[in-house]
Amino acid sequence: MTETEARIRALPLWKGPIEIVPLTGGLSNESYIVTEPGGRHVVRVGRDFPFHHVYRDREAMVSLAAHQAGFGPEVRYVEPGLMVTEYLSARTCTPEDIRANAPRIARLLSRFHQEMASRVTGAGFLFWVFHVIRDYAGTLKANGSRWADQLPRLVQISTELEAAQTLLPIVFGHNDLLPANFLDDGERLWLIDFEYAGFNTAMFDLAGVASNAGMDSEQSRAFVEIYLGRGASPEIIRALSAMQAASLLREALWGMVSELYLNAPGVDYVAYARENLEKFEAALSRYKSAYPA
Repeated sequence: MTETEARIRALPLWKGPIEIVPLTGGLSNESYIVTEPGGRHVVRVGRDFPFHHVYRDREAMVSLAAHQAGFGPEVRYVEPGLMVTEYLSARTCTPEDIRANAPRIARLLSRFHQEMASRVTGAGFLFWVFHVIRDYAGTLKANGSRWADQLPRLVQISTELEAAQTLLPIVFGHNDLLPANFLDDGERLWLIDFEYAGFNTAMFDLAGVASNAGMDSEQSRAFVEIYLGRGASPEIIRALSAMQAASLLREALWGMVSELYLNAPGVDYVAYARENLEKFEAALSRYKSAYPA
């Protein structure tokens, strides 16, 4: 029995014998499905990641607020570095699912942005992707990363993308809208994994959904216009295109920093960084083609 399994078995909420099955596919945290007489649960185990601006007490607070607002599963138990939530009988979404359900995703995201700010408590947390990119670059440089020679160009491009922003209102955002963080139970959509949630411009979540789902320019425009409930101005569409590139650059740098600090079973952080760098370069090329000046 591993130390983590022993810790899970010792939790005070089980009503009888338990079965523990690892959940695969996570990039940084350990997750398990626990089955016991009281039902099925997801146990999420993870320490603070200051290098990623991730703190578990804040994640737990947002998870509780998201459940209370009807967006996330019930939180059943929390202790430092461990959270137990309701197991949802739902399918993990793919990029194809996100594109096919873009109107549903847009409406869910609009409600999340409108309702979450009044639910969260404690000190506010700001997620500004361009600050994250600069901070990641500083971490990589200080640690002699294999990617160090690429950093000056990437930071300069990030600065240019930041200058292109026409800010939407500040909302409480999820800030990590990979397709796998949407679940579909056949009747409704759910959001999970709130470790990066915080106040941000709505543009980042919109761009993150679009870029991570592989939406093309027309699909991205339609998605944003459903979210806004009106036509999008040329300035908003330009800012969206720039933010999509920034979202992918942040994801690539996340992989680079993770290589230094994390060791999740089966995860190749170098390959993950390279894959997202390629996506970033493609998004940047599209942006520069559309907006050459």
